[in-house]
Amino acid sequence: MKTTEEIAVDLFKGDLNCSQSVLTAYSEKFNFDKGLGLSVSCGFGGGMGRLQETCGAVTGAFMALGIYNCNKYSDNKDRKNNTYSMVRDFDKKFKTIHTSTNCRELLNADLITPEGQKYIKEHNLHEVICEKCIKSAVQIVDELTN
Repeated sequence: MKTTEEIAVDLFKGDLNCSQSVLTAYSEKFNFDKGLGLSVSCGFGGGMGRLQETCGAVTGAFMALGIYNCNKYSDNKDRKNNTYSMVRDFDKKFKTIHTSTNCRELLNADLITPEGQKYIKEHNLHEVICEKCIKSAVQIVDELTN
C-alpha cells in the first residue's frame, strides 16, 4: 500500500497541480470526495492560479487540515480554532524546511513568462522543488494529524 506522500507525488506526476495532489492524497484517509477535492483545489496550483503567491502544496495542506478538523469536531468554533492552530504550526515547520511558503521565492522563476517556464523546465524545478514541497507538506500534515 502506498503512503500518502507517494500518492501525492504520483498524482502530481500524473498532471494534477501541487494543491490538488496534496489535498486529494488525503481523500481516503480523511473520508472526503476526491472529485470535490480536485475541483476545490484546481485554482490553487502555481501559487494560486500561477500568481506564485502561497505554494499550492501549502494551500492543499491547509485545506486537508480543515477537513481533518471538520471531521474531528462538531462545533465550528473548535473546527476553526484547531485548524488555525495547525495552519500556524504547519507554516512554521514548512518555513523551517524551505524558508518560505511563497511559490515565486521557492522556484526563483516566473511561471507566467516564456523565459521563466523555460528556466523551470531546463532546471527540472517541478521535480527538484515542487515535489520536495509536496513531500514536505504531506509529512507535516501527517505529523500534525497523527
